[in-house]
Amino acid sequence: MTVTQAKPALEFIAPQFNPILLQTAKIIVPLWRQFRTPIAHIRCENVDRLAQLYHQFQNGNIRFLLAFRHPSTCDPFAIAHLLWKEVPKTARQQGIPLTDTVHVHGLYDRGIPLWAGQWLGRVFAGLGATPIQRGKIDRLGLKSARDLFANGRFPMAASPEGGTNGHNEVISPLEPGIAQMGFWCVEDLEKSDRPERVFIVPLSLQYEYRDRNWDRLATVLDRLENDCGLPPFSNGTSVRDPFPDSPLPAGFYPRLIRIGLHLLSKMEEFYRRFYHQKLPENPPKPSELSDRLSNLLDVALTVAEDYFRLSPKGNLIDRCRRLEQAGWDRIYREDLNDFDRVSPLDRGLADRVAEEASLRMWHMRLVESFVAVTGRYVAEKPTFDRFAETLLLIQSTLDRIKGERRDFPNLGHQCVSVRVGEPLSVSDRRDEYKNSRRLAVASLTQDLQTALENSIVQ
Repeated sequence: MTVTQAKPALEFIAPQFNPILLQTAKIIVPLWRQFRTPIAHIRCENVDRLAQLYHQFQNGNIRFLLAFRHPSTCDPFAIAHLLWKEVPKTARQQGIPLTDTVHVHGLYDRGIPLWAGQWLGRVFAGLGATPIQRGKIDRLGLKSARDLFANGRFPMAASPEGGTNGHNEVISPLEPGIAQMGFWCVEDLEKSDRPERVFIVPLSLQYEYRDRNWDRLATVLDRLENDCGLPPFSNGTSVRDPFPDSPLPAGFYPRLIRIGLHLLSKMEEFYRRFYHQKLPENPPKPSELSDRLSNLLDVALTVAEDYFRLSPKGNLIDRCRRLEQAGWDRIYREDLNDFDRVSPLDRGLADRVAEEASLRMWHMRLVESFVAVTGRYVAEKPTFDRFAETLLLIQSTLDRIKGERRDFPNLGHQCVSVRVGEPLSVSDRRDEYKNSRRLAVASLTQDLQTALENSIVQ
């Protein structure tokens, strides 16, 4: 949705934990999950490990952060089930004494209440969560998160991927902020002469469709072909089916490739013609689709970066975050907080700036939809789940291009596996951090990435 008016600066939503709201959420969230999400079953593994961690936390021996991978917008429902039901139940069964509520202080993107509704920000605050603006040095957000990690009533929880990537068997490059927070917590505890040790606990979430409803996928394929203006698929197409022995029905993979190549060609022409970007007019063979996709995403970000006068630093996710913040700075104006005293002229100019910034951010949102797509995901393992994930990402992209916001099609119920990983000690890396903060943060981030990748069941 395009923003057409400038707005006051984003206010910090201070966490204000409300135990009554938490008890209410424990009633509402499971019902919401049952009737409004595709989750049919949640399977939790190594819950006793987390119960022991909560026991040590509540005894004042450790501080820890749950670093969860983020494949779906349904993840909070699975995590809530793990914390509110499975951990207390396992603790009772194994005689692990818990003296307080099992809960977390969540770290969430300040942008979520902007598109999901301001009411959600108030709910997050009442549940003890704290917001962060990821594209800049958010001093208030960082201060709040840092204080909660060292002094909060509950452990922390955050996604090191930064956002959902739509894939169950691919993890996006992790942002270094989680590791940095761990080292800050170690420093804060040392300054206060406190003995607690600090850990980051990998938490893996992986979804799987309970039934393989190929007819529903065929319906999605029909819709995508129609949106692209493609004629009905015939077996005489030049794109051949390379997986005759796979579970994919005949013709499904060629149809996916045809849609992908058509979409790529259209977007390459779009940026070449209207934004004067250098993209080959005679694209490579279909087998090099991943290279074309990578070039297209780079060009889309370049178009936005040129407008905001930003240099292309870091990976695609880093560039997206910086572009998002640049857009927010032009929409949520810190210099125009007292809007009642702004002249109609200044207000009109501010609205034009905000609208233009919103339009330029569209290119970044397009990249966000495809940031985890490799072009090889289905080819490496042609399963129902991978095919479905790819179709949903393509639909999301087409909806964004068309300016629509539709609900994802119902492809069937899903089972979620939640796996508690082996805790990574931050305290044991204190000397390494003293020698080189940058290398220590990078090393811990890589170890967390490896732990989350190893938790995926192929």
